[in-house]
Amino acid sequence: MTEQLKEIKVAVIDMNNGFPNQGLRGILSIVSTYKEEHALNLSIQVFDLRVKNEIPGTEFDIYISSGGPGSPYEGEGQAWENSFFNLLDALEAYNQAHEDKKYAFLICHSFQMACRKYGLGLVTERKSNAFGIFPVTLTAQGENDIIYAGLTNPFFAIDSRDWQVVDAEDETFHATGAEVLALEKERPHVDLERCIMSIRFSKEFVGTQFHPEADPDGMRLYLLEEEKKKNIIAAHGEEKYLDMLESLDNPDRILLTQKTILPNFLTEAIQSLKEA
Repeated sequence: MTEQLKEIKVAVIDMNNGFPNQGLRGILSIVSTYKEEHALNLSIQVFDLRVKNEIPGTEFDIYISSGGPGSPYEGEGQAWENSFFNLLDALEAYNQAHEDKKYAFLICHSFQMACRKYGLGLVTERKSNAFGIFPVTLTAQGENDIIYAGLTNPFFAIDSRDWQVVDAEDETFHATGAEVLALEKERPHVDLERCIMSIRFSKEFVGTQFHPEADPDGMRLYLLEEEKKKNIIAAHGEEKYLDMLESLDNPDRILLTQKTILPNFLTEAIQSLKEA
């Protein structure tokens, strides 16, 4: 079946605003590996949205939009945010009118912006930065979602954020059909609401607050940078820093997450193309 497919076109939207990062490399690595493992006729094009206001059209099959720095509100009224929201509208309109669907995966900054756009939950600044390798808890919907097939519950993921989405009981979820797939770990000793870690916005759009593209090698390079090391120890302590480094060697933690979530998303999207 695979060889009969037309070229699969993947658009990767870079939300990093020109800042050096491991996330974009991680996304491209996962898609390239998937292409090779499945012998697909697949092309990838990167669009620098926040710096160059580059935005793909609806001619692509699969869209992956990265995380990035700063507030999810800072693009309000700017051309690049309008471009991003207009693209989501255009993809939704396309899906309503066609058998072959467009699939989108939204990570961290992109995820928070989408929650703003769709009025899901409350996008708010955290009391303190969250950074590290944390357990993520799947909801009942998440346990049955193809994106998370093959993961334990809880599973482990890289989290890096100053903002969050809360209020999983928001009535808008029921009104729109969106589903919360994962939540922050339970913290009974902390009187704070658990943030939302993943949402399926629609059958074709899904997003995560955490970074499913993160891999142990890229994370290790990040942690070993002298400036990053000093900042992490200052903010979170040396014990937390050493625990993060040690955790990278555990094959059942972020390596499993990296090898599962985005590949599952690609499988779901490409299977849809086969069936269209």
